[in-house]
Amino acid sequence: MSRIDESRAFLPVNIAVLTVSDTRTAGTDKSGDTLAERIAGSGHRLVARTILRDEADVIAIQLIAWVDDPSVDVVITTGGTGITGRDVTPEAFKRVLEKEIEGFGELFRMLSYQKIGTSTMQSRALGGVARGTYLFALPGSPGACRDAWDDILRFQLDSRHRPCNLVELMPRLQEHLRTSAA
Repeated sequence: MSRIDESRAFLPVNIAVLTVSDTRTAGTDKSGDTLAERIAGSGHRLVARTILRDEADVIAIQLIAWVDDPSVDVVITTGGTGITGRDVTPEAFKRVLEKEIEGFGELFRMLSYQKIGTSTMQSRALGGVARGTYLFALPGSPGACRDAWDDILRFQLDSRHRPCNLVELMPRLQEHLRTSAA
């Protein structure tokens, strides 16, 4: 059950959106538009947005650039999470992630099952953390972006969500780096 504690302060996060597609353009990127609208509507900041082809090396380079950018707290990608030969977003993510958040993909598929049934098994949606930045890979449809944002991310990226949320963990995401550097 998702609960917002109005007595707590809302802390906006900085989010970058990457659309992975061989065919979409800025004018036809409905999934990226869906995410951008929901990010702004929730009070967060869209700090970067781009479209890249389904090329694992190029995707990984962009993810690393945003992970290394201190102005980016969260990266959300849309597209490239299926099982066809050109779907390589999860492979790019696995090159970058330090820790996978298995529950994100599991929860996304559970919620998606309620809408599209067994077809959800074709989704390789995933989430994780790299050097203090959250990364989430969503399927490329506007519906999947709506479901992931409306049913998962808007709550977990809201500092007021109870009993816990991802925002309150942000200061501790790099503890392992400080420990090993000492």
